[in-house]
Amino acid sequence: MSTITAPEEQRVVDQVPKQLYIAGEWRDGAKGTLSVEDPATGDALCDVADASVDDAKAALDAAVEAGPEWSQHAPRERGEILRRAFAALTERADELALLMTLEMGKPLKESKAEIMYGSEFLRWFAEESVRINGRYAVTPNGQGRLLTMQQPVGPCLLITPWNFPLAMGTRKVGPAIAAGCTMVVKPAQQTPLSMLMLVKILEEAGLPPGVLNIITASSSGETMAPLIADPRLRKLSFTGSTEVGRKLMEQASENLLRLSMELGGNAPFIVFDDADVDAAVQGAMIAKMRNIGEACTAANRFHVADSVASEFAEKLAEKMGAMKVGRGTADDVEVGPLIDANQRSKVAELVEDAVGRGAKALVGGHERDGAGYFYDPTVLTDVPADAHLLKEEIFGPVAPVRGFDDEDEAIAAANDTEYGLVAYVYTSNLKRALRVVERLETGMVGLNQGMVSNPAAPFGGIKQSGFGREGGPEGIEEYLETKYVAVNL
Repeated sequence: MSTITAPEEQRVVDQVPKQLYIAGEWRDGAKGTLSVEDPATGDALCDVADASVDDAKAALDAAVEAGPEWSQHAPRERGEILRRAFAALTERADELALLMTLEMGKPLKESKAEIMYGSEFLRWFAEESVRINGRYAVTPNGQGRLLTMQQPVGPCLLITPWNFPLAMGTRKVGPAIAAGCTMVVKPAQQTPLSMLMLVKILEEAGLPPGVLNIITASSSGETMAPLIADPRLRKLSFTGSTEVGRKLMEQASENLLRLSMELGGNAPFIVFDDADVDAAVQGAMIAKMRNIGEACTAANRFHVADSVASEFAEKLAEKMGAMKVGRGTADDVEVGPLIDANQRSKVAELVEDAVGRGAKALVGGHERDGAGYFYDPTVLTDVPADAHLLKEEIFGPVAPVRGFDDEDEAIAAANDTEYGLVAYVYTSNLKRALRVVERLETGMVGLNQGMVSNPAAPFGGIKQSGFGREGGPEGIEEYLETKYVAVNL
């Protein structure tokens, strides 16, 4: 049972700034306020500022004005600001985790894991800030020199999703600060509180006014479109659906903005007949149930060798069926609510479609009655090839299992999607592992492990899952332009 009281929950919510942050000042939104909901109860947590187009333009004005001075700010000090913010996030992890659970729904343990994961991007890019390099080389004919330097891209617009309210921000904000860019951040309407707290922490860590500006808004398209059309903006980074990503790309094409797009996924999880089935099930629990399945990296479909498919499905169903479902603030809860009614309805429709076409539910398959947006952890077998959930991103606690005969069939099934973010492979055969990894059409692969996310690694996909990378040495490159100088000796 939870030891967290209602007054404690209210205290954590009360400490969050509820206004827009523009040019170093907290101010009200011109359109009034918008409500933030607890998905476990359906009740309102609080109201935050609702920005107008003029508010958004003021945020970009502030970022543009702060740009020249910030770009010349000492790299070491940029790194120290990130380091101080990292320390503050780590120190306040428990209260920030509670805040995240209240606005997003995930269990406290997972929220705290996200705080620790998200904070690591600040530490990583604190270290990268002093490693922005160029080169000096002799021209091939020996008559001159080649000089290259890396400089900040300029003002950036960063749009983050609701499923990882903090980490999706730190892995954009961290490299932007390290590179010397200024920015406007637009968090998801459903989960703005974690991002507002991050901004407050960065302010306390010494980030100068205007470097980071935050806009919360009920209409993302209406408020962001004028910024994307503004020729002063130089980069757009977006994490969200492929459908929205396409629209943003179209808007960004007018000014040829530098783009980073982390879009939808349809991750295959492949289990070969030589795999350790118990290890594969454990990895599947991580790959599927992390964040209640509401992750672009979540295993979306399980392709399992026919000889072990039944064993795998039964063991997975046993583990998923034993998970405690409830409000994430309770200590023993392992599965929280989905983000809202629309998301739960989508999950339910995909399961109903699969069952209607012949799939069988070994466990789950139902919405939960009562308050909140809960859906039972579900394992489906005998999933037909035309089931919609094999093609669409489920974004919920549903694991469809489908068998295969041989390696070629498994790879063909895994690649049979417009998406290409991540894949998971379980096998004990090293030669097979290398063959399969090379043939998979994804930007990332988890080999005998159910999680790929790591601040020191480049996160991103191919195909309709987007382009650009976040994290790793590659992450800061997204915020830097290369300038070449030809030197005549």
